[in-house]
Amino acid sequence: MRSVKVAAVTLAAIVFAAVIGQVHAARKTTSSAVNVKLGGNAPKLLSEYRFFVGNLADLNPNDGVIPYDLNTPLFSDYAAKYRHVWMPQGSSAAYNGEDVFDFPVGATLIKTFAFLHDMRDPAKGQRIIETRLLIRKKKAWDALVYLWNDEQTEATLKVAGTTKDVSWIHHDGSQRSSNYIVPNVNQCKGCHVLNKAFVPIGPKARNLNKAFAYRDGEANQLDRWTQAGYLRGAPAHESAPKVAVWNDPTTGSVDDRARAWLDINCAHCHNPQGPASNSGLDLRISQHDPIKWGVMKVPVAAGRGSGGRLYDIVPGKPDESILTFRLESTEPGIMMPELPRRLVDEDSLPLIKEWIGEMTP
Repeated sequence: MRSVKVAAVTLAAIVFAAVIGQVHAARKTTSSAVNVKLGGNAPKLLSEYRFFVGNLADLNPNDGVIPYDLNTPLFSDYAAKYRHVWMPQGSSAAYNGEDVFDFPVGATLIKTFAFLHDMRDPAKGQRIIETRLLIRKKKAWDALVYLWNDEQTEATLKVAGTTKDVSWIHHDGSQRSSNYIVPNVNQCKGCHVLNKAFVPIGPKARNLNKAFAYRDGEANQLDRWTQAGYLRGAPAHESAPKVAVWNDPTTGSVDDRARAWLDINCAHCHNPQGPASNSGLDLRISQHDPIKWGVMKVPVAAGRGSGGRLYDIVPGKPDESILTFRLESTEPGIMMPELPRRLVDEDSLPLIKEWIGEMTP
């Protein structure tokens, strides 16, 4: 069995959260308060929103901006991610035990992507690449991308998308580099569409149900959101759903962790209402029919994406399964997920192979 370890990017997020993490339950209305406008042109600069105070690159949250993390995140070419949420004063999200919460108008999800200089030692610093905003407008969610400058002092609205050359020392000590994709709005829609509507992916009860190192002490995120007035209708976290952490064997079996990884990385498309519904593949963790996950399932129209293999998953035979063939590829038209990666997730792939290998033929 492979040695499973906590990914350095996750460790970085924990360390970072321990430093800056805090909750400001009282949402002030002052000249320095968060500034999210629902109409007109979007601000050109990230700083205009005032999500963060002090040095912008420190991502030190303003009053009412709450940091959060996910049990199992979506792989983004080894980028570290820092997540924050903000809601207008007096508003809250309605709890949903299965899907993304029903967020109020004005709610904003803030996700910043960075590359650590050395994944083995987050204290050596990082280069922030982009901050993505999802703002709940009256009719729909609005997606905005802000690209950070080389000086790490500001981020500017980038509509068209771009790529950035990035490099880092990997957690195995090797020097790595990539041409990282900063998505445009249409690329964002490639993952964030459900029933033809733009929706968030991560903030679901099962992924938020975990302890977080806030500045004033560790607390469960569902409990803290409720305490801060950001969430209504949530049960005690002991009664709420919770997925395994994909790279932490103490949180679940191989099956638990593999299903959690597929749920966050693949199920936003591969579900009955997603963009890949015509594939017939349903990778939601709530799906209990193995055939729906792909076990001995003949692909609808994989073409060269099948690699000549016959079934999505062949129990006991990961190297004969289309699923692993597509996860191992970086070739457009074959690789899965299609976005937002250019690289193979070398850490999760052994888990998926182990999961298939443990299946009884």
